[in-house]
Amino acid sequence: MYRLKPYLFNLNYTLDCGQVFRWEREGNWWTGVVGDHVIRLSQENGQLIIDSTLTPEFFSHYFRFDDDLPSIYESINRDLLIDRAIRKYQGLRLIRQDPWECLISYMLATASSIPTIQRRIYLLSRTFGQEIEPGYFTFPDPETLANANPAALERCKLGFRAPSIKAAAEEVASGELDLNVLFRLEYKYARERFMRLRGIGEKVADCVLLFAFGKLEAFPVDTHIKQIIQHYHIDDSYFETCTSMSCMGDWGREYFGQYCGYAQEYLYYQKRVEGFVSLY
Repeated sequence: MYRLKPYLFNLNYTLDCGQVFRWEREGNWWTGVVGDHVIRLSQENGQLIIDSTLTPEFFSHYFRFDDDLPSIYESINRDLLIDRAIRKYQGLRLIRQDPWECLISYMLATASSIPTIQRRIYLLSRTFGQEIEPGYFTFPDPETLANANPAALERCKLGFRAPSIKAAAEEVASGELDLNVLFRLEYKYARERFMRLRGIGEKVADCVLLFAFGKLEAFPVDTHIKQIIQHYHIDDSYFETCTSMSCMGDWGREYFGQYCGYAQEYLYYQKRVEGFVSLY
């Protein structure tokens, strides 16, 4: 066990904001599975307490301690709503997730609550992964899911998503889709490539690109973000003709700029925790 003192970091906001699904909180401690490691984390007086054999460099990379949050805040702080979110949830950082696990997790997330998503991931990992500690399992690799028995997939409560999950696994396992290549692609081309996968629309593609590929110009639009835009920006003439989620994503990129992915996460978390907030 050891400690780090990262600058401008709030562990609770970061792990609770809905971007990642394999962390659970009990008291002041969070327990999660990353790769083939079970990790336990807590924060006390700004210090991050780490119970893991992984190195400080791993956590610095995972929690994006290299992001210059003050500069990002200055860049995205365009109105009273985002200003309030920044001040209230200061220290929330995006996480660099594993690309494969993030892809499948967000494919499982369509039309689902966070507890349901977590349950599906747990069942998938318990059925097809390897046990690391009692009750904790690795996420199954592409080859395993590509060769999975459809009936076994169904028992993981995937519903209509099962064929899409298997098809994505087959593309990655065969090399038809090389996830590493997507890091080098510009955002729009990487998104187009993901959307060629069965069952992936703009929102899922944007989530994966933001949370696993570092494309901070991704601006995922779900029901929460759509409601925020319609509630607070309805007087903007842009939305007289722009009513689709796709169009709202374009607006978010234009309005908040190159770090709009951070703006999206702060607004999403504020809405999920507090609902619509008063600005005056």
